[in-house]
Amino acid sequence: MKYSYAAKKLFTGTEWIDHGVLVVENNIIVAIEQREDKNAVPIIAPSLIDLQIYGAAGKLLSVFPEADSIQQLFNYCKEGGASWFQPTVATNTTAVIHACIDAVRTYQLEAGKGCIGLHVEGPWINMEKRGAHLADYIHAPTMEEVKALLDYGEGVITMITLAPEVVSEEIIQYIQSRGVIVSAGHTNASYAEITNSFNKGIKTATHLFNAMSALQHRAPGVVGAILDHHSVCCSIVPDGYHVDFSAIRIAKKIMGPRLFAITDAVTDTSTGPYPHQLMEDRYEANGILSGSALTMLQCLKNLHLKCGIELGEAIRMCSVYPAKIIGLPNISGQLDINERADFICLDENLDLIRVE
Repeated sequence: MKYSYAAKKLFTGTEWIDHGVLVVENNIIVAIEQREDKNAVPIIAPSLIDLQIYGAAGKLLSVFPEADSIQQLFNYCKEGGASWFQPTVATNTTAVIHACIDAVRTYQLEAGKGCIGLHVEGPWINMEKRGAHLADYIHAPTMEEVKALLDYGEGVITMITLAPEVVSEEIIQYIQSRGVIVSAGHTNASYAEITNSFNKGIKTATHLFNAMSALQHRAPGVVGAILDHHSVCCSIVPDGYHVDFSAIRIAKKIMGPRLFAITDAVTDTSTGPYPHQLMEDRYEANGILSGSALTMLQCLKNLHLKCGIELGEAIRMCSVYPAKIIGLPNISGQLDINERADFICLDENLDLIRVE
């Protein structure tokens, strides 16, 4: 059966269409038309994608590594305009990481919706840039350890954040050969070191400005290398706490489509080694900024309303660009004929009406 969804303004991910109509059959877009409809919503756009989120509804994945925690993440993401998400586990024990792999695998086998795979952030990071990550578990990996983890997480682990100066080039290339995205993060590398890693195949970095060597006039650091590189992409947390909105605007002018948004969202927890506590509209663990309270829709709003980024480009930062990073055929981040009908309907204030 065919359904039509009309908007006063339809954004496909590449262009705005006035009085646009999506025609959908079996969750596939079969036509995009242009006609007026008295029932049209103000805006239809591609649904959003979150590549870094740790927990929701009081169930931090690392504390509650079970399928229901992934379901709670899906519910949270969908309420925030995201149809796809990549649950994340921060630096922890091998046992906890294995349990998170099991949780994601179980959720996916039970036909759970929206879960891309597991993002493992650490423990192969730089101690000097650990942020809220647990020092006791941070280390440089052996090839045997890496092979064992990837074997256990086959088909589940989709991204690993690591510090390239801590992990050998051989290991990084091996991880990539297994189809896992390597993202540079929690790194204290020099400009030259990280640029060499980018030129040798690392295409992504994790949360620009946070937990990386800063841009200074005599030492450009990782921040300078990311801004300066011709192709490397990087996530950013647009909540005004992780990064000042003016700094986001500056980075965006330099990086263009290489910059994309993540929530980096956590949830309240009083158990486990990461006691995230909500402080106004952000989270802290042991007195250190440890995560956001963002949804992807709030990311979109902040990018547009607080950073002055054109609305279509703000949407792309939350949909098209994350989809390109993940590189899966069923996740395009765009609205096009023969693509999945993953879209959001917004009102004039950019508040969510529905998400498909």
